[in-house]
Amino acid sequence: MNSKEGFLALNLLPGIGPIRVRRLLAHFDSPEKILLASQSELCRVSGIGREMAELISDWESSVDIIEEQRRMKEHGISLLTLEDESYPPALREIHDPPFLLYIKGDIRPSDAAALGVVGSRRTTHYGKEQARKLSFQLARAGFCIISGLARGIDTAAHEGALAAEGRTIAVLGSGIGNIYPPENAALADKIAENGAVISEFPVLYVPDKQSFPLRNRIVSGMSQGLLVVEAPARSGSLITANQALEQGRAVFAVPGPIDRPTSEGCNRLIRQGATLVCSARDIIEDLANELNSLPLEMSQPAHAAPKATPKREVSLSDLEKKILAQLEQGEATIDKLAEALEQPASTVSVSLLQLEMKSLVKQLPGKYFTKLI
Repeated sequence: MNSKEGFLALNLLPGIGPIRVRRLLAHFDSPEKILLASQSELCRVSGIGREMAELISDWESSVDIIEEQRRMKEHGISLLTLEDESYPPALREIHDPPFLLYIKGDIRPSDAAALGVVGSRRTTHYGKEQARKLSFQLARAGFCIISGLARGIDTAAHEGALAAEGRTIAVLGSGIGNIYPPENAALADKIAENGAVISEFPVLYVPDKQSFPLRNRIVSGMSQGLLVVEAPARSGSLITANQALEQGRAVFAVPGPIDRPTSEGCNRLIRQGATLVCSARDIIEDLANELNSLPLEMSQPAHAAPKATPKREVSLSDLEKKILAQLEQGEATIDKLAEALEQPASTVSVSLLQLEMKSLVKQLPGKYFTKLI
């Protein structure tokens, strides 16, 4: 058995957790030695009672490494452990870093210039629009957008980063072979092509109430800062914000209408000292010092954003090109564009949002749109 197989076996044991594994590693030096230890030796480690010691010493009766490796191969998953040099350095610094990560896709050194984006699953149009726009702008600036693949804000954040042809990482509260929510399976595949889908849970792990807070500490732990876009007074996003503060990360929040319960959490965070965000530049400027402290190859993309560097060429769909051509003739509403182009208004609306995120059109009062030069 090698070290990765040892970590894999430990991860398949129920209830052991990263803090216990860290204590065991401090005592036994390697995962292989942990699995070979006797019950009496294991009980000498703080936090390892008789029941846990029995589970670890008898691990072969409850763990099937070969079957888990088969599942990993089936889903195109690789493993990353705390012993690997490519393990995310920011994540390594938190109190309880996962000792093992399942990865579909790849994690690059440049992903250290990352921003976590979180918010409510039950969101408004305003919240989703802001999450998409800010994630698009930040991904264009070179940030890797990290979120949790959940419904609502998480989904919008990943979509914005993908629309910008930027990097994005999805951290799951389930196994990679059991994508949750299931309707985001196709989105997860796209993310794996433009970043990574990662999890600390076994391939077929079914999510539960405990797995999502565990997931959230990774979202904030891998990031230089955390952006909360929309959250009610009681929200898991606020728990993530507290985790980010405990990890020494900057916390940002998008303000919302004071009479909307969906914005109460974000507005409260701002009152408590979170940085109010009106544009991506608010975040880029605030994180400049943190990004300067990263190695050059990690920090260059995001650090270069405020400079007057040429923007990358943006790909456009046929409909987006037709909309821009139509707007050359002057301002127009969605309905007028839909009529002129003989397209459903809903389809035109989606394309206009994409163009708006690409900074090619702007919405004016009265729901008119104009082309930006």
